[in-house]
Amino acid sequence: MEALARALARRRVTLGFVFAIAVLYFASPSRDSLVAGAAIGVLGEAIRIWAAGHLEKSREVTTSGPYRFTRHPLYLGSSIMALGIAVGCRSILVVVLVFFYMASTIGAAIRTEEAFLRERFGDAYDAYAEARAPHVERRFSFERAWRNKEYRAMIGLLVALVLLVFRGWLAR
Repeated sequence: MEALARALARRRVTLGFVFAIAVLYFASPSRDSLVAGAAIGVLGEAIRIWAAGHLEKSREVTTSGPYRFTRHPLYLGSSIMALGIAVGCRSILVVVLVFFYMASTIGAAIRTEEAFLRERFGDAYDAYAEARAPHVERRFSFERAWRNKEYRAMIGLLVALVLLVFRGWLAR
């Protein structure tokens, strides 16, 4: 089971492209669904930017910004972005596909990431996971968000929305 989780986590981006083709095929976007979906997707991306602007990947257990409230704000933001795409598609089948993809890949990524963090940071991560860690305040930094390559998720969301607009235009 652990090997499957690692494989899903490692290949989630590649699998995302495969699922994206199916999502586009079954999408039936309208202007209203696209506007609503885009708003939800932008909210998810805002959470991701906030998290990436606080995160020092693999260097520490981050406890500032959204990490005060949830251990996985990047995955939370990704999930909200996926919900936005599903809403934009206006298709129950797409909702099911997106839910299946997110539940399997994000769940696997969380399990493997937590195992890595426990191995790397030991008691410090356990204290954080159990809400016993001291809060360390850090200012948000766009430079840090850029260094964490958050621009990739922004571009991905923009491309997905443009493709949905194009899909809706073709369906006319």
